[in-house]
Amino acid sequence: MTRYPRDMTGYGATPPAANWPAGAKIAMQIVLNYEEGGENNVLHGDPASEAFLSEITGAAPWPDQRHWNMETLYEYGSRAGFWRLHRLMGDLPVTVYGVATALARAPEQVAAMKSAAWEIASHGLKWVEHKDMPEDVERAQMAEAIRLHREVTGEAPRGWYTGRCSNNTVRLAAETGQFAYVADSYADDLPYWMRFGRKDQLIVPYTMDCNDMRFAIQAGFTTGDQFESYLKDSFDVLYAEGGSGAPKMLSIGLHCRLMGRPGRAAALARVIDYIKSHEDVWFATRLQIAEHWTQEHPPVAQTRPSEMGREAFVAAFGGIFEHSPWIAEGAHALELGPTHDTAQGVHNALARVFRSASDAQRLAVLNAHPDLAGKLAAAGQLTAESTEEQAGAGLDLLTDQERETFQALNAQYVARHGFPFIIAVKDNDKASILAAFQRRIDNDRDTEFSEACRQVERIAQLRLIDKLAG
Repeated sequence: MTRYPRDMTGYGATPPAANWPAGAKIAMQIVLNYEEGGENNVLHGDPASEAFLSEITGAAPWPDQRHWNMETLYEYGSRAGFWRLHRLMGDLPVTVYGVATALARAPEQVAAMKSAAWEIASHGLKWVEHKDMPEDVERAQMAEAIRLHREVTGEAPRGWYTGRCSNNTVRLAAETGQFAYVADSYADDLPYWMRFGRKDQLIVPYTMDCNDMRFAIQAGFTTGDQFESYLKDSFDVLYAEGGSGAPKMLSIGLHCRLMGRPGRAAALARVIDYIKSHEDVWFATRLQIAEHWTQEHPPVAQTRPSEMGREAFVAAFGGIFEHSPWIAEGAHALELGPTHDTAQGVHNALARVFRSASDAQRLAVLNAHPDLAGKLAAAGQLTAESTEEQAGAGLDLLTDQERETFQALNAQYVARHGFPFIIAVKDNDKASILAAFQRRIDNDRDTEFSEACRQVERIAQLRLIDKLAG
């Protein structure tokens, strides 16, 4: 049994109603990353200097050496950039991603964050790469980050973002039970829940595109105008979606040493003024968004077909294709994952098995379907699904003449094609079924075989929608 862990569907075509406070069309969220003093540095016990997100293009680590230029570029963030951004955004509900060791080296800045009532979330113990970090080491560093954060700020963090994370990071953060949200995701414009064991963890996605880090990479922004234009376009699209009834959130990611530079801060000021000029905008911290989402959309226990064992899966879905449990058995052996935990996901898996079956196998499925308004229906011997479907189209309330007409057509159709007439009755009523019957009966067998198979798939789809509610 192969399982694919990524969720490639998310909310799909119908995201939930965000219901932002006061009917806001968009939730605006600004993050200030405070990393200065927590970056790679031999002074911090690291094997080399920092090489990430600075003004130095193509920087490389200096093993066993301090890198004076790199250090002072980071120091600009704490000495000047932070204060410029604090003056600019002091009246806004900002979330700080604070590296614990950086916060420990920044008592004045921490005091300023708290005086502005900014949320201080955890950005890990150190601003270093975690991709190759052993799980037990990362777990221990996470615990130390929480401890040090509480010691330095007076409160334990309610939000977590590693950034340079490993494949274990989100699960480890969830396992602590500490966080109202984890932000190590870029997968959506809305918060969403992930399940780790028995723990439901809220994910509040972050951003890489609306992020000043793009000033420090070759494929990024070079002028403040580019940053400003991109953020305004992002805001305009999401604001319009909110006005159309589908509000989202927009995250903006900032760094003290990058956005804190004068030429870039000017662009940020213009963006903030632009956003403030619009009505129905909710500026919020990430914690406020997380708390709102948890209240509006708490985690819901649901059937997860991809997590079912073979026996349970076949018991649940073996009758979706009429009297053909082998289709569910084949579907369970496919590469299923969270993206299949919907009606459409299960249907796709089942239909793949049906479509790849031999003509003889598919013919057997067609022949497993009962005649419409036939003798089995009259004798009450249909499956529960078929009984409900035929009744829904009024086929249980036929006059004697109508019943005779259907039975005569059934006999002619089977004699001509070798299988019963099949149609998704939930898409039809008595009149349209009869019209389709009369229209299709003279088709050649190949045409009608293909049509019957399509109808079988549609019947299965409708049954799954009823069973899994979407």
